[in-house]
Amino acid sequence: MASADTAKRGGLMSRPTAETGWTSWLTTTDHKKIGILYFWTTMIFFFLGGVEAGLVRFQLAQAETSLITEEIYNQMFTMHGITMVFLVVMPLSAAFFNYLIPLQIGARDVAFPRLNAFSYWVYLFGGIFLYSSFFLGGAPNAAWVAYVPLSTDAVSNMGFYAIGLQIVGLSSLAAAVNFIVTILNMRAPGMTFMRLPVFIWMSLVTNFLLLFAIPIIAVALFMLQFDTIYGAQFFQPATGGDPVLWQHLFWLFGHPEVYIMILPAMGIVSEILPTFSKKPLFGYAAVVFAGAAIAFIGFGVWAHHMFTSAIGPVARSAFSLATMFIAVPTGIKIFNWVFTMWGGKLRLNTAMLFSIGFVSMFTIGGLSGVTHAIVPHNAQQHDTYYVVAHFHYVLFGGALFGLVAGMYYWFPKVTGKLMNESLGKLHFWTWLVGFNLTFGPMHMSGLLGQPRRTAVLPGELGGTVEIYNLLSTIGYVVLVVSSLIFITNLIKSIKGGEPAGLDPWDARTLEWLTDSPPKHYNFGTIPTVTHRDEFWHRKYAEDETGTPVAVPAGGSEEHDAAVRDSEAEAEEHIHMPDPSYWPLVMTSGMLPMGYALLYASIPLGIVAVLWMLVGMFGWIIEPVAEGDDDEPEPVPAH
Repeated sequence: MASADTAKRGGLMSRPTAETGWTSWLTTTDHKKIGILYFWTTMIFFFLGGVEAGLVRFQLAQAETSLITEEIYNQMFTMHGITMVFLVVMPLSAAFFNYLIPLQIGARDVAFPRLNAFSYWVYLFGGIFLYSSFFLGGAPNAAWVAYVPLSTDAVSNMGFYAIGLQIVGLSSLAAAVNFIVTILNMRAPGMTFMRLPVFIWMSLVTNFLLLFAIPIIAVALFMLQFDTIYGAQFFQPATGGDPVLWQHLFWLFGHPEVYIMILPAMGIVSEILPTFSKKPLFGYAAVVFAGAAIAFIGFGVWAHHMFTSAIGPVARSAFSLATMFIAVPTGIKIFNWVFTMWGGKLRLNTAMLFSIGFVSMFTIGGLSGVTHAIVPHNAQQHDTYYVVAHFHYVLFGGALFGLVAGMYYWFPKVTGKLMNESLGKLHFWTWLVGFNLTFGPMHMSGLLGQPRRTAVLPGELGGTVEIYNLLSTIGYVVLVVSSLIFITNLIKSIKGGEPAGLDPWDARTLEWLTDSPPKHYNFGTIPTVTHRDEFWHRKYAEDETGTPVAVPAGGSEEHDAAVRDSEAEAEEHIHMPDPSYWPLVMTSGMLPMGYALLYASIPLGIVAVLWMLVGMFGWIIEPVAEGDDDEPEPVPAH
């Protein structure tokens, strides 16, 4: 926030000043606004991914049905996978990272605010580029795993996939660097690593995973792009290429990607369960180190996706053992969550219900995942609907349940209002029933031989498999109804929800020390941290029996008023980063650059490069904050 007496720079390099209205969203560098932009964008992509899933499910509701053509079916299930992995779950986690990381560590913003805006706009333009394929000859149609040589076929439309994911990956890479630097360098005084909220730990681990995994898929996508568009031969066996190389590169990224999607949800649940159990998290250090262990081991299990490929028995044995071993830190987390609830004073509101749903559904997904470690079992399951059931129990039953729990938990922080609990609980129970009805039967149909990625359900599989598919389609309809309940609750609560107050959940972490919604600068005075769960310790002390008792000054109305008064006095001295046009200007050049690469158009490529250079030049010469290039005012002599 620029002070009122700051000299304003005129001309082309002037900083935008709008703090409200639609233009403020285009130029914002405020981490909270960027988090909200991520959230609403993922909701749009979630809708599109849900429509694609619906077309797949209705196509397979009965045997020998031809509701859509095989080509449309291939595009639908491919884009559904791409959308849910790269355009929904990952950026929805980024929405939480953006909004909460500075608040939970006692900072005023992220380390690089303009880079944060850059990350969002790159993600948006990457998603637009991918979806523009529907209007430019057809969407990618060779599955989200893009196995070659199918994905290098001239009619596969996988050029959009190769280039689009490189654009989206650039967003993730820039955001990862930003969040890592923020967590390592901008923690409040006294916030040591072992006082960090578990969500911050899981955010840090996740972003290190992104930092190491994204370059791997970038190399693979670069090679796929050259094979698909320019006729290179990296993966063509007829000319000495190796199609299995793609699988190694993809799954070296792809299996850590699973943990990139699930660890943020684990962090969210680790904040919610203690709050509504009225207990500290059981085994804090074990949960933290288990998360780090999951990330580390996750880089060593990729080939269990390839047991039916040409890898030898020694490699199969090694990867089988590693896959079994990664269940150990996962099990540690599950037991710690259960012990956190054990003996607690449970408050079963919507956020808590979704958190418990996360623990139970993720456990089912984890147990079915362990069966993939057994090589003969894996060979039977490979490319059947058993695998589809497994990863949906992990990513839907796990990641999405956890992320939705976070939406209900932090909605009062973002809006200052409460979501409707009756609608929230109706959302949970319909979501739980619809989820299990959709994906539970897939275990059975897969073990009975139903193959993946088949546009028509074969009639020879029998009536039992057909019944399972019909149940899955009915479950999808229930999920749609459940999602509509959630959207209704979300919109109604934003418009007219009950005021939440400053601490509606009797929470434990620093973000609840601020106003709801927080001011632009988050904290008038940066807090000093003396405990893990700092906010809880400001409200409670222990008597001689160890029972928590309220501290009269902590959390009282008088205390809250004093905090607000001190922040009001400090406000005029707080200098926040100003908005900027240049992240949007620079990243909008990604679209013409993508099309130039796709169609091998040198003129369009030149335009795109010049476009981005102008944006980069403006970014460089723009003052870091309004008035920073002005001469300092002379200090009066005494």
